[in-house]
Amino acid sequence: MPSTAKPWWRRWFGTRAERAAERFLKKLGYRILVRNFICDLGELDLVALDRNSIVFVEVRSTESDDRQRPAESVDLAKQRRLTRLAVYFLKQKTLLDHAARFDVLTVSWPEGQSEPKIEHFKNAFEAVGGP
Repeated sequence: MPSTAKPWWRRWFGTRAERAAERFLKKLGYRILVRNFICDLGELDLVALDRNSIVFVEVRSTESDDRQRPAESVDLAKQRRLTRLAVYFLKQKTLLDHAARFDVLTVSWPEGQSEPKIEHFKNAFEAVGGP
């Protein structure tokens, strides 16, 4: 099996996981607003609407059955980057007056499995400021 260290494999695997996450969220009634929002600050995987809340969804994927490790990889530095990206997004779209939150979805896709196991960490962290 190819190593996830290869950029093309990581990109393919990440895209596959994001599509699975999107299907999962749609089944929960979320409306996907934006996929892969990219700007100079970085990238937001998914931006969705859950009732009246704008949800910034970070998708973490793994080939193992361990869903905790990918979730834990959204550390304080990553939370800061996501917060800056979210604020930028909200300003660009003039949505600063809307409720917003951060969700993390872990998508584990062990070898030989046709469907992934998805764990949803709703409101996974609060907005983080500072340097």
